[in-house]
Amino acid sequence: MLRVCRPALGLLLLAIADLASPALAQQAPDTIATVRARGHLICGVSINAPGFALPDSRGVFRGLDVDSCRAVAAAVLGDANKVHFVPLTTQARFTALQSGEVDMLARNTTWTLAREAQLGLAFASINFYDGQGFMVKQSSGITSAKQLDGATICVLPGTTTERNLSDYFRSNNMRMTPVVIEQTEELRQAFISGRCDAYTNDASSLASFRASQGAAGEQYVLLPEIISKEPLGAVVRKGDWKWFDVVRWSHFAMVAAEEMGITSQNIDSFADSQSPDVQRFMGRSGDFGKALGLDNEWAVRIIRQVGNFGESWERNITPIGIPRGINALWTKGGLQYAPPIR
Repeated sequence: MLRVCRPALGLLLLAIADLASPALAQQAPDTIATVRARGHLICGVSINAPGFALPDSRGVFRGLDVDSCRAVAAAVLGDANKVHFVPLTTQARFTALQSGEVDMLARNTTWTLAREAQLGLAFASINFYDGQGFMVKQSSGITSAKQLDGATICVLPGTTTERNLSDYFRSNNMRMTPVVIEQTEELRQAFISGRCDAYTNDASSLASFRASQGAAGEQYVLLPEIISKEPLGAVVRKGDWKWFDVVRWSHFAMVAAEEMGITSQNIDSFADSQSPDVQRFMGRSGDFGKALGLDNEWAVRIIRQVGNFGESWERNITPIGIPRGINALWTKGGLQYAPPIR
């Protein structure tokens, strides 16, 4: 029989308590409960990004990323309009999420290994498969990025865009001078005024900028080269995996609805569908809402109030001239694919 003297026993118990206390102190966050108690979702979005996040004439935010936030609000709060949008710069976005200033990001943010592994963040979905491109003025006569040797290039700091730009020129044995400005609008004005020969960003952002210029946008040309992979989507903090699930599956619900032909206009006609997939989607069978910490009509609310992914695309992205391309459903040759709800 092992005998332990009282002083040694006391030290042993203190050591066990010290080991256990951090685990007891660090309780897992509950963002769903926080959002419900607050009564609205706080979502970080881009500043002045037509097609993705931009207030309309009445001050109401519209865009593909905005719809990602509204879908989560519909699922969790029952009302897609219960969202407070916080426009964030590229340099402020991650800090805002890490600190809890926002509940989620839906801000043209590229999913990378470093961001997910080092920043304590998790990418929940991809709502836009993109790639980095270059824009020049038509009057420059430039038709290829390979003609930009020695050029000055407008680029946002603290982004994958800045690193990709450096990698592209180095790998092609070309020189360039970056013009680095944090505020997107100031950067665009620098390009417009001629401070730089070219403007580089995600191709979607470049198209969004050109669309915002109206008739004057015709003078800007998107060069054919796409120099990177830029999967863009919603981001949350690591640790609250229930919240991660809700944000992820809110996107998948929009994609799944498009696959099944369910829209905001016809969703009620699917109420008595005999399709097992539709029944599960509509909350008529299974208990999948409960697994997410929601009720079983969470997906129905998303589609009724926000629409399916195709509706969101047509409403927001088609008007700025970007084709579906690889963002089409997998059944139509694209990459948008929703795992089954079962």
